[in-house]
Amino acid sequence: MLADNIFLKIIEGKIPARIAYQDDRCLAFHDINPQAPVHVLIIPKKVIATHADVTREDKELLGHLHVVAARLAEQLDLADGYRLVLNCKEKAGQTVPHLHMHLLGGRQMAWPPG
Repeated sequence: MLADNIFLKIIEGKIPARIAYQDDRCLAFHDINPQAPVHVLIIPKKVIATHADVTREDKELLGHLHVVAARLAEQLDLADGYRLVLNCKEKAGQTVPHLHMHLLGGRQMAWPPG
């Protein structure tokens, strides 16, 4: 994974991003290398390196990320369906050491994904 946390720099406003949603707990922005017509990354403002680092104290935060994903999917006209992806560690494809959820939609998704 990248040693530097680019997502934290986006949260801090040091790197520009096309923001889709923001509140006191999370930030959602459009991916600069989209893998679907709609590709939004949803990240907690709290730095959690990987899904394996989630604790019981993060339960409400993770639920909030899912609620935000559902609302964004509605706002982005993904009523026909969408996919949520959360990669954990390098072997699974995680490249930034900051937990993040991919909201993908706007096309037919294949299975298996990888």
